Amino acid sequence: MAEQHPVDRAPLHPRPAADCRYDLVSLGEVMLRLDPGEGRVRTARSFRAWEGGGEYNVARGLRRCFRLRTAVVTAFADNEVGRLLEDLVLQGGVDTAYARWLPYDGIGRTVRNGLNFTERGFGVRGAIGTSDRANSAASQLRPEDVDWDHLFGTLGVRWLHTGGIYAALSPTTPDTIEAAMTAARRHGTIISYDLNYRPSLWKAVGGQSRAQEVNRRLAGYVDVMIGNEEDFTASLGFAVPDTDESLTDLEVANFQRMITEVTGAYPNFKVVATTLRTVRSATVNDWGAVAWSAPTGFVSATHRPGLEILDRVGGGDSFASGLVYGLLELGDLAVAVEYGAAHGALAMTTPGDTSTASLEEVAALAGGGGARVQR
Repeated sequence: MAEQHPVDRAPLHPRPAADCRYDLVSLGEVMLRLDPGEGRVRTARSFRAWEGGGEYNVARGLRRCFRLRTAVVTAFADNEVGRLLEDLVLQGGVDTAYARWLPYDGIGRTVRNGLNFTERGFGVRGAIGTSDRANSAASQLRPEDVDWDHLFGTLGVRWLHTGGIYAALSPTTPDTIEAAMTAARRHGTIISYDLNYRPSLWKAVGGQSRAQEVNRRLAGYVDVMIGNEEDFTASLGFAVPDTDESLTDLEVANFQRMITEVTGAYPNFKVVATTLRTVRSATVNDWGAVAWSAPTGFVSATHRPGLEILDRVGGGDSFASGLVYGLLELGDLAVAVEYGAAHGALAMTTPGDTSTASLEEVAALAGGGGARVQR
């Protein structure tokens, strides 16, 4: 476990927007998602292309839906696929000034751009993702490749977001994350981290034990920790008892006990937030969220049993971006968790990893609005 930093349970105090170039910067990999639509990867004859990545999706959601200034620290192989990814990121309004370009050797022996083949699932057929990302450019970023003090100090960043997907990609990515977090903390930037445990990323490099080693080390730098029940168990080792029913008082109480244990072990956490999801089918989930801070205590978002889903990928990332917006701009944890849950719910009604919702739609749903036609 990383050495704990001085404990400050006071509310978050973001740097003034006028003093910073960016409201949020994400650190992570951006992959090309190839989506067969209603079909299956194994029989597809055409794919729709999207960009996506657990950390990047938060920056894009904050830019496109919540109208904040964001950038991504990442790397691309300098070929046509990399340039396509850059174009997609720019369409999302996210600054690519801190994207590093690595020379391409012609066939990807040493560096490449990550691909993600994802089918959405339907009914009893669950969603399936197949990644092809070994030796990707972003996984080869090293701490010295970025002038972190220039980014967080000279330019100024109010919030840094990264997570467990990027931490799993190579032996060097945890070091890169730690360098970014250290500089961010030095310059007063709030740090959030989404545990985002993916068994497929860890199984060949030590499994859960390695995931816990890495995530426990990085957790000591984090102000706002985000994850679902599996994430907290697999990545940090905090068990949540199983319940048969979704989003019951018992389940919420179990999460509250888990969060109490987590914040006891990591006193640097100022906010802990977790999504609650029970999968009824690939297209019907029960959806909600719980969050905690010392000044506020526990708050719960509106529970949405039987939420109908078109594409579940990116729901958690959209929750994170809504939560960050609420904390950064509105300063109210109860409102922030409602915005996060509403944004995540809306993101799962459209294809692709990223949200196409507007701020007005999120605010309306968070405030109790429904799906009546708007004319």
